[in-house]
Amino acid sequence: MADENNELPVDEKERLTASDNMMESQAPDNAKPSEDGMEEVIIRDTDEKPQDHPASKKEELRIMKNVLVVSLGFLFIFTAFQSLQNLQSSLNPDQGLGLASLSVVYAALILSCILVPPYMIGRLGCKWTLVISMFAYVLYTVANYYARWGTMIPASILLGASAAPLWASKCTYLSTSGIRLAEITGQAQEAIVTRFFGIFFLIFQSGQIWGNLISSLVLGQKGPDIFREDANEVCGVNFCGDPPKDLNMTVNVTDTLALPEYSLVITLLSIYVGCGVMAVLLIVVFLDRLTGDMSRKKESVTGVTLLVATLKHIKDRRMQLVLPITVFSGLEQAFIFGDFTKAFVTCSLGIHKVGFIMICFGVTDAAFSYILGRLTQYTGRLAVFVSGLVVHLTVLIIMLAWTPDASLVWIFYVLAALQGYGDAVWQTQINAMYGVYFADNQEPAFSNYRLWESLGFLVAFAYSNALCIRVKLVILIIALVLGFSLYLFSEMVHRKQVQQRDLPTEEKELKGLKPTEKLLAAE
Repeated sequence: MADENNELPVDEKERLTASDNMMESQAPDNAKPSEDGMEEVIIRDTDEKPQDHPASKKEELRIMKNVLVVSLGFLFIFTAFQSLQNLQSSLNPDQGLGLASLSVVYAALILSCILVPPYMIGRLGCKWTLVISMFAYVLYTVANYYARWGTMIPASILLGASAAPLWASKCTYLSTSGIRLAEITGQAQEAIVTRFFGIFFLIFQSGQIWGNLISSLVLGQKGPDIFREDANEVCGVNFCGDPPKDLNMTVNVTDTLALPEYSLVITLLSIYVGCGVMAVLLIVVFLDRLTGDMSRKKESVTGVTLLVATLKHIKDRRMQLVLPITVFSGLEQAFIFGDFTKAFVTCSLGIHKVGFIMICFGVTDAAFSYILGRLTQYTGRLAVFVSGLVVHLTVLIIMLAWTPDASLVWIFYVLAALQGYGDAVWQTQINAMYGVYFADNQEPAFSNYRLWESLGFLVAFAYSNALCIRVKLVILIIALVLGFSLYLFSEMVHRKQVQQRDLPTEEKELKGLKPTEKLLAAE
């Protein structure tokens, strides 16, 4: 029998041949015959990665730019505030005004943590929440020009009310940006979020360097030091409030109440006001808004609803278990800024030395904030937490056993550096832990974070004039051990929840969270 195709016209043969060729060209390379003679197509992932797309590259660069803008904004605003915070107990000792103002700051912060951040962020978005909150920090610096109860306390209330939305919006911005970048690059969310917080705290904590360098250079233009003979009895672990002045004492240690000239204070404050204004302008001009934010609240949501949501978030077992280590974070920072600077440094070396010692703290804190942020993706969160426990326990025990000696200045720098490492661990890892644990409910989570950390600040500043340093160190040791122990349980609970979601690894759980839409858009 002759081939049927041979009986077809030439034009028809060419048409059929072209059709067959087209079908072959459209068939997948991985097609293979099945048992019934039909072609079975095996679908494989292509080698093209999301980040290879030009649009993804552009968005990735924009995300990194925004992370740097937020970090630099916080650097400028806290270059001023952190330095003032370090000096408050020494600069405004009259009737405890300095410590009282700090106590009011954190008392107001606790209340605002519950009421303000979700509502304010939902209404204004992260960008404008940052702008308004930073402006309150500028006003607090201005109030120090005329440091009286009538100026400092209202300014402290305003700052405290603004601090919670400031930090909550920062945490939300970085966490959400990290999740989005993980979607673009295909990397684990935990690694990206932790890296972002590491970058942030590297830049942020360097504010300790610049702010304290400014204060030491400005306040160092003072008269001769006034020394005490009873330094070994009243400083360091034996410090129990301000010892009485005796201008006739001329050995060993500078008087804790020896204040710099008012003109030097004015110069210092003017520099800090300039830093605050720079921070506000930086955020206004260069920061992009978050859009499609998975945590943004609708306009119709009431403040009561948001309050209930924030309080209900405490019912999460993981939140309950990480609260003690969060409180410890506030306690240890308050001790460094309010007690270590005054009882160890100012009492032993003088107020003009506070800046230089705290520069060492800031350098260590900033450097390890970045290093640990990168290291966590290789070692895991737990290993970094353990290192923080060991180092911080060591420095607390040293301070408990050592009597300050002005002739051994290098020990003050070592103590500051060790506390800087410990603070780097708690700041980067606790922030990142909240971002990972509660990635789908960020504003209430970070509001609770600031609330309980602020409670630690408030408690520490409240008992500052009532307890001796020895007692405070014992409290810190107990709080650290308890907080770390409960943190270990939180890791077990978190891993159990991952398993209950039927996902084999934590990385898959992190990558498999609800996808976000495009998050960052230039205004």
